[in-house]
Amino acid sequence: MMQIQRGEIAPETLVHIERVAGIGDIYENGRLNVGALATHLDLAHNLVLIDRYRSISHAASLVGGWQTQAVGTIGGNVCNASPAADLLPPLLVHGANVRVISQGRGKREVPLAEFIVGRRNIAREPDELVTGFSLDKAGGGTADVYRKVGRRGAMEVAVVGIAVRLSVDEDGKISDARVAVCSVGPVPFRASAAEQTLVGAIPDRDRVAAAAQMIVEQSEPIDDVRATARYRKMVLPRVFENVLTECHARAAGR
Repeated sequence: MMQIQRGEIAPETLVHIERVAGIGDIYENGRLNVGALATHLDLAHNLVLIDRYRSISHAASLVGGWQTQAVGTIGGNVCNASPAADLLPPLLVHGANVRVISQGRGKREVPLAEFIVGRRNIAREPDELVTGFSLDKAGGGTADVYRKVGRRGAMEVAVVGIAVRLSVDEDGKISDARVAVCSVGPVPFRASAAEQTLVGAIPDRDRVAAAAQMIVEQSEPIDDVRATARYRKMVLPRVFENVLTECHARAAGR
């Protein structure tokens, strides 16, 4: 609606889909399924998300004020494809697939990393509707954390956003690492090189610093009204270290 008001898009027809049955449901069926019309308040207060997908519920609680959270949806946040979208890093670390449907071609699922193809640009065909998202299971020994840095504490677009999901074995070694960031490139992305550096090790200072540097090298921040590219690159390693430390402690049960 904001893009329409600013004249950035000019649709011929608007279709109200709020009454479509089941399109906002959150349920488990092998994977966690989240309907496209689940609001940010739904995500923030859902007990399954709070327990096992905490980064998603926390990120949802940071989007605007409660008025925005009451009407804004996960489908809208994803399809808007903002480089600074809070929900995208947590969804990326949970291996989210986007579910779309069209009358002519039926249903299909697209990995979120392939669905977001550019700033405000998504791989949805004109006749397709996004109906929801499916996420990887989060078992024991797994934790996830999202951290957002902004110029103020509330109702602010992220200067840097980082989500981390770790699975840890009994010895404290990382068996699976997933890291995703936003606001440091044209699209939020998984930091694959950093992830590979962390797997198989207990995260000591040198290894974390090496992983952080890989994230910085993969990022492409810009100067804008909220921060400079230089500031983003300076903040990114420290935020990553804090998020990783917290996530590892949670995954290890400490």
